[in-house]
Formats: sequence, structure tokens, C-alpha cells
Amino acid sequence: MRTAAARRAAERAGRLAEAVAVAWLLVKGFSVVDRRVRNGHGEIDLIVRRGRLIAFVEVKRRPTAQAGFDALRPKGRRRIARAAEAWRAPRAWARDVDARFDLVIIRPWRRPIHVADAWRPDA
Repeated sequence: MRTAAARRAAERAGRLAEAVAVAWLLVKGFSVVDRRVRNGHGEIDLIVRRGRLIAFVEVKRRPTAQAGFDALRPKGRRRIARAAEAWRAPRAWARDVDARFDLVIIRPWRRPIHVADAWRPDA
């Protein structure tokens, strides 16, 4: 079991990783629509938009790229997809644009890896 101090440190590290991911996506021309979305279906780290595209982004802070890819398991992908559908449902504009699911891997002292269209919810 993790101590309260360890949980706080992990929370800070996660927020820092998300801030790095936001900066990277802004450089790539995206704008942030929402952050840390939680609903009854799951959690979405970032929701970003560029033109007629909206991306639901999972951010993973891991020591290697492979560890980042491995951390996104099928159960997590399904949870994110359900949360994304619930988030889009009341927003007509969000239903009228293309959507995809991206992954951003944050590694220590390395350039972030942005995997566009990292998975499809129906695959």
C-alpha cells in the first residue's frame, strides 16, 4: 500500500507529465478543450482539437516508449472510449467532428512521443 506522501508525489508527477503533453500538443497545433475529465464511465487525460478533429488523449509517464505502449491495456482503452462517448453526447459540436484516440508517452529527459490514432474503440 502506498503512503500518502507517495500518492501525492505520483499525483504531482502525473500532472507534470500532462503539462508536458499539453505543451507538446500545442506546438503541434492543437488547442486544449478539456483536461482530466472524469465521468461515470472513466477518465480522459486530455481532450484536444485541431480543425475538424477532436482527439481523446491518454498520457503515460514511463521510463521507455515500450513501457508506455504496454501500459495502455484493452480494459483501459474501453474505459476511455466509454468516457469519450459520454463526454461527446451532450455536445452537438463534438458529435459533428472527426474523433480519434491518441497516446502521448512522456519519458524522462526525452522528447514526448505522440501516437496519433493509437487505437480504435471498435478494434
